[in-house]
Amino acid sequence: MEILIQEEIGGRTLNIQADKVAKQASGSVVVQYGDTIVLVTVVAAHEERISDFLPLTVEYQEKIYAAGRIPGNYFRREIGRPSEKETLTARLIDRPIRPLFPKDWRYEIQVIATVLSMDQENDPDTLAMIGASTALEISDIPFAGPIACVRVGRIDGQLKINPPTSELENSDINIIVAGSKTGVVMVEGGSDVVSEADMLEAIFFGHREMQPLIDLQLKLKESHGRPKRTYTAPEKEPQLVDTLNETAAGRLREAILIPQKTKRSTAMRELKAEIFESLGEDYVDRKSEVYAILKDIQKTISRDLILKENRRIDNRKFDEIRPITCEVGLLPRPHGSALFTRGETQVLGVLTLGSGQDEQRVETLYGEEFRPFMLHYNFPPYSVGETRRISGPSRRDIGHGGLSTRAIERILPDKEAFDYTIRLVSEVLESNGSSSMGTVCSCCMALMDGGVPIKAPVAGIAMGLVKEDDQVVILSDILGDEDHTGDMDFKVTGTEAGITALQMDIKIHELSKEIMQSALEQARVGRIHILNKMLDTIREPREEISPYAPTITTIKINPDKIREVIGPGGKVIRGIQSETNTSVEIDDSGLVKIAAYSKEEGQAAIKMVEDLTQEPEIGAIYEGTVVKTTDFGAFVQILPGTDGLVHISQLANRRITKVTDVVKEGDSLKVKVLEISRDGKIRLSHKALLEDKHGRERK
Repeated sequence: MEILIQEEIGGRTLNIQADKVAKQASGSVVVQYGDTIVLVTVVAAHEERISDFLPLTVEYQEKIYAAGRIPGNYFRREIGRPSEKETLTARLIDRPIRPLFPKDWRYEIQVIATVLSMDQENDPDTLAMIGASTALEISDIPFAGPIACVRVGRIDGQLKINPPTSELENSDINIIVAGSKTGVVMVEGGSDVVSEADMLEAIFFGHREMQPLIDLQLKLKESHGRPKRTYTAPEKEPQLVDTLNETAAGRLREAILIPQKTKRSTAMRELKAEIFESLGEDYVDRKSEVYAILKDIQKTISRDLILKENRRIDNRKFDEIRPITCEVGLLPRPHGSALFTRGETQVLGVLTLGSGQDEQRVETLYGEEFRPFMLHYNFPPYSVGETRRISGPSRRDIGHGGLSTRAIERILPDKEAFDYTIRLVSEVLESNGSSSMGTVCSCCMALMDGGVPIKAPVAGIAMGLVKEDDQVVILSDILGDEDHTGDMDFKVTGTEAGITALQMDIKIHELSKEIMQSALEQARVGRIHILNKMLDTIREPREEISPYAPTITTIKINPDKIREVIGPGGKVIRGIQSETNTSVEIDDSGLVKIAAYSKEEGQAAIKMVEDLTQEPEIGAIYEGTVVKTTDFGAFVQILPGTDGLVHISQLANRRITKVTDVVKEGDSLKVKVLEISRDGKIRLSHKALLEDKHGRERK
């Protein structure tokens, strides 16, 4: 039976409708906020899949019809590859729900969120996450929810839940907070350099305000929820567990404590293979079970090292940062470059500058957008000593690039001060924990190396957490293995003054305010340490940009002359660009931007534009072309698109009866401007330039 429930959130009503559409799914809901509507379905397979990880996939789809438009691509339909926004939102849904399924669940789960209507004011991303949790709650799929999600903004110093898109432009905080009844499970977003205290206040303001949405889901589950599937996790053979603990635990501990990642991985791989072979033929078909037990033992040892022995794999203190080295100016032809190495994580940041024509064009539900800043993150397989097929950017690549973009875009100069399109590329060369934060550091230094006048340097750090009952340990600058065995992945970026972006994923069910406060403070101290290491290498942006970067010159022309520069079908402007090897842009106000790779080419383009857009001046002399003759005079083109009249009385210093006795169409004629009327009509004279009786030209 169809049901509709609702709750007021942020001053507007949020509706959740169940059992109306897509009823063959395991669970489906339609979430509406304003005129934004999202359908979310969840389905779980009934046949178990052999896998050593949770087989969960999340898809988020923005249908262009939702905004009342037809797609602008060649096919006029949504293309198969998801957009960057769709990928980031799918990850946003995936990360908080993934830890809430049974640990050993092996039935494939698919969550699909489809945007059906979009009102331009209420972003569908938070609705999709609420819908995913609700659909899972009322389905037969075991799920340790519910969770809810809100966007938090701060406008004129006031925190606000789900501010409309138009208000977010004036918000210095823009974060998405997901939480359960008792704690926060995920945070994602950015800010205009705000303090840790302000960010913490915003996070828990969001957690408090989302509680009615959690109650709403519990109410719906109670009245319309399906019975959950009975699921019993496969038990591991107690004798095998005991045997492996006795024979392998000590040797695994020795391997875990090898500081170098490559040596540690090699030792661990060889040890596990040796242990498996020692079990004999009785276990030859049970390799996955044996390796799963060894993985559990490895995780327990790693956590015990931290909680019981107060030590880390590489013997660092809990708040200690790995050794850092920085270099800039490595690459001669790109416009800026920097190499950031922290422990066994190494990232090359590369800067290129372009003109407005290099901006990225993106079609979104809000319409067509042009982005003057791009950051692309690449994670090749060799960075972790692996082999795999090289294809397009993965979801992980896009996610890490999105976090780094939010971190850096807050410190970029205003367009008025630095009118360039900026592209940063992060090449991860080695990875052992937090290459995304290495990306922030290397790309920030590449900007400074390229002479981009950033507002302040920015750095990033990844934090970890290990928690057992009341015992909590916060780790600064985590290794990859510490991330895999820990309970939190918390990334924070910022300047010396405050936070520009953060991303937090909780692998346990929730995180308290006190723990997060401690993590933020420890992250601040670590971030400042990293920032100081960067500043030891390059303290401020270089005074000049690379000689290989385009120089951009701006001139202003009369808007009435725009058509003269563009020409029919763009013929004239294309000719200027081709002849001078420049890029020329004109806006409707008459502002002309010329991007050139050499001073000479730029000056040539400027001259061509100025010649086309000259304004006639009274008293000036021009070599014009007769474009038309009449009984009363000749019309002469003195500038492109600018004609004036030479009256028959001004054609010669003698009386003439016929204009064509003196000039014909196509003739060149030297003329002087006598008068320009208010309506733009120009009176010319050839007579004024004829030699007088003393043989001198009149001026």
